[in-house]
Amino acid sequence: MADLYTDMEKSLCEALCAEVRIVARPNNVFAVSTPLTFPDGDSLPIFLRRLPEGGVEFTDMGNSLMRLSYETDAPALREGTRGRILSQLLAEFGLEDRRGELVLAVPGHQTGLGVFKFSQALTRVHDLSFLNRVNVESTFYEDLRKDLEEIVGDRRMILNYTVPAIGPDYPIDYFIPGSRLPLYVFGVPNQDKARLATIVLQHLLSNGQIFDSAVVFRDADLLPRRDFNRLANVANDIVTSADATEDLTRKIKHRLAA
Repeated sequence: MADLYTDMEKSLCEALCAEVRIVARPNNVFAVSTPLTFPDGDSLPIFLRRLPEGGVEFTDMGNSLMRLSYETDAPALREGTRGRILSQLLAEFGLEDRRGELVLAVPGHQTGLGVFKFSQALTRVHDLSFLNRVNVESTFYEDLRKDLEEIVGDRRMILNYTVPAIGPDYPIDYFIPGSRLPLYVFGVPNQDKARLATIVLQHLLSNGQIFDSAVVFRDADLLPRRDFNRLANVANDIVTSADATEDLTRKIKHRLAA
C-alpha cells in the first residue's frame, strides 16, 4: 500500500511539473505558463519576480483589472458592490493592489503553493465580470444613479421618493425636481420591477398626478413583450438599455429643459 501511495504521489508531481513552465522575460521577470485559463480560454497572467530580501512575488502585471475595464470603467471597479467585493477578495488572498497590478508575496519555499493561491485569486477577481454581464440589481441601480447625477449636475435628486398625496406604497426610484413638471425616473432591471413600475405610474395617473416620467431598462429585450408594452404605454420616455447613456442624457435633459 505504501509503494502504491509513493508511486501515485510521484506520478502526480511529475504530471504537474510537466504542465508548468517558466519563461524568462525582461527586467528579471519570469512568466509562469500553466494550463489554467479564464473562461474565454485566455491563460491566467502569472508572473514571478525574486524579492531582494528573499522569497518571490507573483504579479499579474496589471492584466486582470485591465480585462475587467473592457466592460466597466476602471474607477467603477473600486466603487459600490464591485469595489466591496474586490476589496474582500484582495484581503482574503493577501493580495496587494499596486494601482491596478495585483501582487502576492510568498516565501521561497512556498512558490508552488503560491501558484495555486494566486491562480485562484485571479479567477475569483475575474468573476467580477459576471456582475458586469448580468448587471445584478445592486450594480444596476448604482450605475444608473451615477449616470443621473452626472446628467442633472447640481440639481438635488431624491432617491426612493414617495408623493405625499399618494403614500409610501407607490415608491419612485428617483425624483428630479427643478423642471416645469416633476420628473420621476424608474430603473427596471427585471420583469418584477417592470410590473411594479407600471402599477406605480398607473396609480399616479389615475389619482390626477401631473408629472413627466422616464423608464430605464437594464435590457428591454429580456422582458416579456406584454410587460414591456404595458410600461411603455404609461411612461413618457423609455431607454431600452442600461448602456445607452447618450439616449438617457438626451431624454433627461429634454425633460428638465421643458
